[in-house]
Amino acid sequence: MAFNLKTDQALSKEEKYKLLISQINSLTEDESNFTANISNITSAVKNSFENFLWTGFYFTDPENENELVLGPFQGKVACTRIHFGKGVCGTAAQKKETLTVGNVDEFPGHIVCDPDSKSEIVIPVIKDGKTVAVLDIDSDMPDNFDDTDKYYLEKLTESILHLF
Repeated sequence: MAFNLKTDQALSKEEKYKLLISQINSLTEDESNFTANISNITSAVKNSFENFLWTGFYFTDPENENELVLGPFQGKVACTRIHFGKGVCGTAAQKKETLTVGNVDEFPGHIVCDPDSKSEIVIPVIKDGKTVAVLDIDSDMPDNFDDTDKYYLEKLTESILHLF
């Protein structure tokens, strides 16, 4: 099924997120394939915002529950594996909380996958008390993410939790 993602850069950030979540729900409601859904979600998120340099998912490795492994993403080649507690993704996964980093160079232990990345937000996907994935978004602009991003990206991960 073809799907035409609607984006409008004239909308406020909040309006963009509301539109995005609605479209993602429509996009995934009739598709049961996990990889297809996560791939399209990743693309929809990245293409809805001008300053998202890299958008993707890391999944908890079923063979090593203390490690994240790269999933579908949009952007430059990425780090393949990240240990829980390491970098922004691993720290968010371990703490089970969203991390917003205004300047990645100031984050202790930041893992540089793309030197163009200046700020980052990572939202853990928690199911049955365990981190099953993280949604990672990088920007080429410092301080690009705020409480609005945090609120709506957490809403987004809640709305797709049934896919996991």
